[in-house]
Amino acid sequence: MGRQKQPTPLQRAPSSSVMHMPPNEAEAVEKSTNGSANFPSNANGSASAKVTTAQETVEPPGLMQLLICVLGIYAAFLSWGVLQEAITTTSYLVRPATADEPEPATERFTYSLVLNTVQSLFAAITGFIYLFSSTPKGQKMPSIFPTRRILFPLLLVSISSSLASPFGYASLAHIDYLTFILAKSCKLLPVMLLHLTIFRKRYPLYKYGVVLLVTLGVATFTLHHPGTSKKVATSASEQSGSSMWGIFLLSINLLLDGLTNTTQDHVFASPKLYTRFTGPQMMVAQNVLSSILTAAYLLIIPHLSQSGLLHNLLPFPIPPSTETEMYSAISFLTRHPEALKHVLGFAACGAVGQLFIFYTLSRFSSLLLVTVTVTRKMLTMLLSVFWFGHSLSAGQWLGIGLVFGGIGAEAVVQKQEKKAKELAKKEAAKKEQ
Repeated sequence: MGRQKQPTPLQRAPSSSVMHMPPNEAEAVEKSTNGSANFPSNANGSASAKVTTAQETVEPPGLMQLLICVLGIYAAFLSWGVLQEAITTTSYLVRPATADEPEPATERFTYSLVLNTVQSLFAAITGFIYLFSSTPKGQKMPSIFPTRRILFPLLLVSISSSLASPFGYASLAHIDYLTFILAKSCKLLPVMLLHLTIFRKRYPLYKYGVVLLVTLGVATFTLHHPGTSKKVATSASEQSGSSMWGIFLLSINLLLDGLTNTTQDHVFASPKLYTRFTGPQMMVAQNVLSSILTAAYLLIIPHLSQSGLLHNLLPFPIPPSTETEMYSAISFLTRHPEALKHVLGFAACGAVGQLFIFYTLSRFSSLLLVTVTVTRKMLTMLLSVFWFGHSLSAGQWLGIGLVFGGIGAEAVVQKQEKKAKELAKKEAAKKEQ
């Protein structure tokens, strides 16, 4: 009977060395333990590795999972967008029409911070229900804050996601629609930039080409769409041009969006630092923190404003509507119950959409997620074109070609890399025999 080679003892890399590794190297360290790891927290907030067998490793996500995620995101956020438009554009009568006043004054729902707070509360509850129902019987539900170390990136994500949309809305008061559309079409660029600068993540060369092609394609298609062209013309007639202040606000919006996505990606890609964190856990934790932050702002700002302390500290004035936003929103929804139905539907669609978003983040990457969300509008327009028999302009066909050319090239390269890896594994197995 031949002598059998003793298995290499499992080793655990110290957290200090993994902290300075890029995500791909940290994953390689994790794989070298011949199994998947679960990292419960101790009193100091550090992670202790509990190694399981190789058979229990998580299988890589497949095409079907990606398709389900994409369809779920599209379905939820198409409904979400329709309800958002209904909430922000519907004019409600201040008082019933009478013979003396056949056309009374109207008002609109303009309380975006309250809307974001309601949505984050719904998302936190939805994520908690999913997390609870998906936990196997007899097992403890995973904690949404498993270690102290994970609190900082989660708080950073909550602050950046809560601040991003107000900066975006504020920029529209100073820049034209063309600038706004172009910037929103380029969301892939700040995500990749922050990955490179903050988290030191490196991409293969073809990935930069794919991002550039998709960005140019979406921007080209959107700008040549008839609806966009009309809005650009309307905006041009109303405004003389873009201001530096508006571009500055929009840049902050894009950087905050990019910081949110890259930090989430970093947490999922660094199980040695933060423990293995799932999409539902991230969803609940982020929305709980966001709800606390925005609710605290809505409750505290009126008191600080009345005392005069806030006006003395800040270099710029606070709009009166912001100081009393929560009480004004409650009064508005009390006067118009139909608006409350739209707000609740909006929050429910956003919560369901977030389930698919966070699952996509945990199983794939933030770059792929942003690609899905950036191309969603273009694919929606494309579907309506074929459904209603409209024709496409040459610019729109060019945009489609750039987007699908970039995505197709990435698929071909990844397929070739997968075949090369499988071939290398077979050759290594033959050498060992």
